[in-house]
Amino acid sequence: MGRFKSFHKLKLFWERLWSILTPEDRRFFLWLTLFSMVVSVIEAGGIGVIMPFIGIATNFENIFQYSILGDLYKLLHFQSLFPFIIFTGVLLILFFLIRGGLNLLFYYLVARFAYGRYHKIAYRLFENFIGMKYQDFISKKSSDVVKIITTEAYYSTILLSQFMQLLSELLVALLIYSFLLWVNWKMTLLLTLFLGINIYLMRRTISVKIRERGAERERLQRDFFELINSSFGNFKMIKLKGNEGELLNEFERASFGMARANISHSYLIEFPRIFLETLGFSIVVLIILYLILKYHRDITPDLPILSIFVLGLYRLLPSVNRIYRSFNHILFYLPSLEVVHNNLIYEPEELGEEPLQFEKQIEIQNLHFHFEEGKPILKGVNLQIKKGEKIGIVGESGSGKSTLLDLIVGLYKPVKGEILVDGVPISSENVKNWRRKIGYIPQNIYLVEGTIAENVAFGEEIDPDRVKRALEMANLLEFLEKHHQGIETRVGENGVKLSGGQKQRVAIARALYNDPEILVLDEATSALDQETERKIMDEIYRVGENRTLIIVAHRLSTLDRCSRVVKLKGGKIVEEE
Repeated sequence: MGRFKSFHKLKLFWERLWSILTPEDRRFFLWLTLFSMVVSVIEAGGIGVIMPFIGIATNFENIFQYSILGDLYKLLHFQSLFPFIIFTGVLLILFFLIRGGLNLLFYYLVARFAYGRYHKIAYRLFENFIGMKYQDFISKKSSDVVKIITTEAYYSTILLSQFMQLLSELLVALLIYSFLLWVNWKMTLLLTLFLGINIYLMRRTISVKIRERGAERERLQRDFFELINSSFGNFKMIKLKGNEGELLNEFERASFGMARANISHSYLIEFPRIFLETLGFSIVVLIILYLILKYHRDITPDLPILSIFVLGLYRLLPSVNRIYRSFNHILFYLPSLEVVHNNLIYEPEELGEEPLQFEKQIEIQNLHFHFEEGKPILKGVNLQIKKGEKIGIVGESGSGKSTLLDLIVGLYKPVKGEILVDGVPISSENVKNWRRKIGYIPQNIYLVEGTIAENVAFGEEIDPDRVKRALEMANLLEFLEKHHQGIETRVGENGVKLSGGQKQRVAIARALYNDPEILVLDEATSALDQETERKIMDEIYRVGENRTLIIVAHRLSTLDRCSRVVKLKGGKIVEEE
């Protein structure tokens, strides 16, 4: 049963690792695996060529005991043994230089492949989050999203690097071990018994602790990112409440916990190397002492074989250590692979480019919506909005006003019912075109740290004339040109250099940049004082004169120029004026 579980975990690990690679990455991975086999054969061959050289170096006549050396001696027509020994030594040096060069090339390719995947994995994660359905995205914490792209994706590349090294070292260890079995199987099995028991014990103790530290690191790092994100996002509130001490305590808990997990990982990962080296070479010394005590002579006759075992252990023990070290690294960073895999399997929102004309009206028919089954937000809403109409929506908090807007603009899909534009239902085939017709002005405006022009265009190509026209309609251009640097004015992080009214005007200009047919305001002025709100609404009604306006607001005075005002209560329209 335990073996079945281990096989299942290995299969699951491989499937997840394979799934985060692109087809191109997979081909390169297979090519790199083949190259690692070649390097492994050469690496193991480095041990095999030492024994004949030591044999002929201790006795020149031994050349003819090795058929390859004897044939080479005759083929090259050497006249004496001494120059041939020198020639063989030079060839051996060239072999080790080539071996070293191939090893360096292999490790460079592994590093380039593994760490080069960070860009691709991070890009695919970002693409998935950007392409995610709005309803799915809002269920995620922004700090988690940032952590996954920046940290977990990077740790996944470390895991990939360690996996490649583990495969390579496994091949080297297997070849060297096979060679040692061929030289002296009894001594090799004795070494295997000692090392195997100790590796098993470490697997049951050290590896378990490393896996636990890895899970702890992932959990604490999630808390760490969330705390930083929420603290700096609510900086003003922190200063007003004066609760810096509590936040620092929380930060210390997460930060010190992460440090403790990494410290445990760092020293535990070195334990196997030190232990195995100590054990392995102690065994060699014990074997030498055993031979001396048994035969009561020096070990000169046994020197070639002992040299092979010393050199074999000298290369095998680091391989075993790297295998075990890579295995423990994989255990430590395994939670990152799981996080990345789970966030790459999201199906992005697939939207078509089918056109949708808006000439007459928007019709909402029997609209139902909920996030959780049994907890309805909208229940059978029916509403018509004619083109060019100015309509207001009011209601208590939680009545479904903002949700209704999100459904109208195509961010959510109805659970039941339809939203039709000139008789055509909004669907995944035409919603992209529908969204382009809408200028959206939210209550909370996020401005990027950059220029006014960058914030108005917001990710699109900046057209200075269109930016100026939008700012002029929002009644902000003259002020910027008179008191600042016009459209090149820098706004600071999230618009910290602008007043609330100015930020709202930037949001209006952003909504007008693409000359939309419909303007949607979701409590866009509720955070402003009444005087500023009145001025902003004057400008909105002015620029919306030839557009359809849909306005959600708390204050009825905000909607005094709407042709109709509907009231939502309990997810239903209960009143219309």
